[in-house]
Amino acid sequence: MISCIIIDDEPLALELLEDFISKIDFLNLIASCSNGFEATNILHSNKVDLIFTDIEMPNFSGIDIIKSLDYNPHFIFTTAYSHYAVEGFNLNAIDYLVKPIPFHRFLKAATRAQSIITEKQEFATPSIEKPSNEQEFIFVKSEYENLKVNINDIRYIEGLKDYIKIYTHKEKPILTLNSLKKFEEKLSNNFIRVHKSFIVSLNHIHSVQRNRIVIDEKWIPIGISYKTEFLKRIDF
Repeated sequence: MISCIIIDDEPLALELLEDFISKIDFLNLIASCSNGFEATNILHSNKVDLIFTDIEMPNFSGIDIIKSLDYNPHFIFTTAYSHYAVEGFNLNAIDYLVKPIPFHRFLKAATRAQSIITEKQEFATPSIEKPSNEQEFIFVKSEYENLKVNINDIRYIEGLKDYIKIYTHKEKPILTLNSLKKFEEKLSNNFIRVHKSFIVSLNHIHSVQRNRIVIDEKWIPIGISYKTEFLKRIDF
């Protein structure tokens, strides 16, 4: 099942989309919201798979809602205005439906979303049981202090000659004197070297696009000599 939410300030539009969704067995409607403030409260506490949203709404547009989230949702715009289409697709919208929306067009967009979301879920790596003696954190020296870093928080590591940058959920990476090879030995099996300059966490991969990986909207290249092993690890 694909969890979804509707956002539209027009009651009739909400009713129509609710009816459409009820007819599609792989969609599970979590909420119908009549304004952006109500929607963002729900979306910040529930990471749904798919968002159907209008664009022009009072105070908080559909585009504003998408940009306000701290994760990358899948979404489909449902609007009466075609001139937003370019901006919508620049935000990686799955589809752009212009009102009045016929059911067959809605079904086509929903089916496309199902295909994209299912493909993404197939990339997800099953959790690996951690040996009882495996460390959950490490200490790294950065500037004049030793920082405790939870291994599960590490998104990826970038090598820079004699230094490495450790990227976590925090905005600023941790810079420390070390090499990728030595640091790799401290990491769990959830990490893999994908390039001479990058190690990534399999748990935090958002998507794989040809010769690059997306983590937190950062594009990380996949080196030719590392690609075969990486694809084996994600069972691709």
